[in-house]
Amino acid sequence: MESGKTAVPTTIVDAVERSIETMRKNLSEPLSIDDIAGFAMYSKFHFSREFRRVTGVSPGRFLSAMRIREAKRLLLTTDLTVTTISHMVGYSSVGTFSSRFSGSVGMAPSAYRRFNGFVTSVKVSGKRDAGGSVYGSVTAPEGADLGLIFLGLFPTRVPEGKPVSCTILPFPGPFEITEVPAGTWFLLGHSVPGHACEALTEDQAVHVGSLGPLEVRRDTPLGPTDFRLRGMRILDPPILVALQRVRSKAFEADIVRAAG
Repeated sequence: MESGKTAVPTTIVDAVERSIETMRKNLSEPLSIDDIAGFAMYSKFHFSREFRRVTGVSPGRFLSAMRIREAKRLLLTTDLTVTTISHMVGYSSVGTFSSRFSGSVGMAPSAYRRFNGFVTSVKVSGKRDAGGSVYGSVTAPEGADLGLIFLGLFPTRVPEGKPVSCTILPFPGPFEITEVPAGTWFLLGHSVPGHACEALTEDQAVHVGSLGPLEVRRDTPLGPTDFRLRGMRILDPPILVALQRVRSKAFEADIVRAAG
């Protein structure tokens, strides 16, 4: 949760965590919101409201993100076909799966596998003229194991698809994101340890941050903003957007060997 919000009772947080863990174990099943609410032992409407309050997104959206994250992992670590993987993560139609994957990750499943989980460049959406900007400073816990820091502005709290604008920082400190279209956006960020593979964030000591909604106006800078990275939790929506290979050539070679 973002700072400044009313604390959610521990019983609610525990129930949401329990439901997320159960989702993770049943990704191949055709789960409904009623099923997910039942895991947490709440009514559908009450659970959906509390789930969104804790995670920032709906249970269905969170489940969809978990399915795509698992598909990313399977594409890079197994030789299973795209059709098999789509069924393993709960899609009865490979066409629907491929469309959802492409929209969330930024490339088709087959291309994601072919390029070892990376894009040649981070494409942005939205108009690039007469934009505003967002600036401020990134902080992280003392001693945090950080790699490069990705910051992007997205229309929702899930880091997926094309950011409207973004930047990459070598370490915590000042940042500025320019050419931001006017609108309401969420500033999302993450950093994978320098020794880890950026394309496989599961089970890594990933640091994330979220700020927003932010109202960006035409030709107007927004800031300064204090963007705080923290250790990723089970309650954080999965990271879906594919990034460039921004490590050294030696590390890229390690990625290829690990993913192959």
